[in-house]
Amino acid sequence: MMKKKHANVVVIGAGPGGYAAAFRAADLGEKVLLVDREPALGGVCLNRGCIPSKTLLHITRVMEETYALEGMGVSFGKPRIDIDSIRKWKNKIITKLNRGIAQMAKARNIETLLGSAVFKSNSEITISTKAKKEILSFDQCVIATGSSSASIPGIPMDHPNILTSKDALETQKVPETLLIVGGGYIGLEMGTVYHALGSKVSVVEFMPELLPGADSDLVKPLHRTLNKKFEDIALSTKITDLESLKNNNLKVFLEKDGKAFTKEYHQVLIAVGRRPNTDKLGLEHTDVELNEKNFITVDKKQRTTVNNIFAIGDITGNPMLAHKATHEGKIAAEVIAGLSSEFDAKAIPAVIFTDPEIAWAGLTETEAKKNSIPYEKGEFPWAASGKSLAIGRNEGKTKILFDPISKQTLGVGMVGPNAGDLISEGVLSIEMGADSEDIGLTIHPHPTLSETFSNAAEVFSGTITDLYIPKKKG
Repeated sequence: MMKKKHANVVVIGAGPGGYAAAFRAADLGEKVLLVDREPALGGVCLNRGCIPSKTLLHITRVMEETYALEGMGVSFGKPRIDIDSIRKWKNKIITKLNRGIAQMAKARNIETLLGSAVFKSNSEITISTKAKKEILSFDQCVIATGSSSASIPGIPMDHPNILTSKDALETQKVPETLLIVGGGYIGLEMGTVYHALGSKVSVVEFMPELLPGADSDLVKPLHRTLNKKFEDIALSTKITDLESLKNNNLKVFLEKDGKAFTKEYHQVLIAVGRRPNTDKLGLEHTDVELNEKNFITVDKKQRTTVNNIFAIGDITGNPMLAHKATHEGKIAAEVIAGLSSEFDAKAIPAVIFTDPEIAWAGLTETEAKKNSIPYEKGEFPWAASGKSLAIGRNEGKTKILFDPISKQTLGVGMVGPNAGDLISEGVLSIEMGADSEDIGLTIHPHPTLSETFSNAAEVFSGTITDLYIPKKKG
């Protein structure tokens, strides 16, 4: 006989969406049980995603900045890389945040349970731990099980030199040559890290551009930079097979424009996106519906097709971003607690933490052109920014898309150092319905990169003084 227990609110998954839902529900007076299959809370984002990757990217960014100082009259010796110490530092950051989440759960009297959850019905789950199985009935449930690295059909993943993003973040060694399959944000961020650590990095991308979906004018400065750093960037190219060689290297079979060729690498990182973790939840025992891509269907209140089961984060569809999951987790908790809450965000920011960084929010030019959405644009090149030139960087730009009639902000795009930090002002402008005059008349500090945002609005309104734009005749 399996032990039975009951929970008012059970949250499955302790990532940034799951623990946000659990914490918000507890703060609103709900009794919460938080279930996760891993002993360390925080999910993929904290343990093998956002936090470790940004820790490594910070280290490599500082290294790159020291190289740039040589052109300004300051030089350092060649860096001595201790990969074990780097890994220890990264793990120290993760552990510190793990403990912080656990302490916040304890302070809220949230019960945490280590185990895997599988649905038995619309109101029961089976939780399997190392020691036992127990049946848990619930009044309300929030599914927050996140996503996993996608694979390529026919490509074996059991070879020690074929890596997922999780493997790459372990930084066990720095390969002499590394092929990254996938030119999305995960692949390019990891490529940036391993290049700085000493690997000869190559990238293969099936689509004709890096970062498919991002505006090409924002991607171009990054592409130019990576062309100088990486050994090769092969676009419109697909991988068809892998073969392990006697020296444990990998022979990679590639195809471009109908022509097949092979190359040899020490390691291959598969970074072709992520898939929702919905396949092992036993959802077939419930009335929860999935769409054609196996994402859970939800409404604006994060409810699934079962009234007392909610879903948040990566398992509900793109964009698969931690901050989206956190926002959705709070909405689900508030609806459970009886508050009037729903997802009505006008913009969800996206950031690529490469060097230069790329960030955007709201309407992109790619979307506008594809869907025939009218817009007008103000654009400011960072080559005209005093701060950008002072730090030796002039490849960036800031652009704002405005509604042609109301002049309100529709979208914002940036490329350059710290674009990920700067994009929040653009998100706020979209949410608040700020128009070009609101932005242009907001005094920004000088010299900063943030003033490029108001500069872009002034370019649009024709009041810019940091650029000379000839007036159109006629």
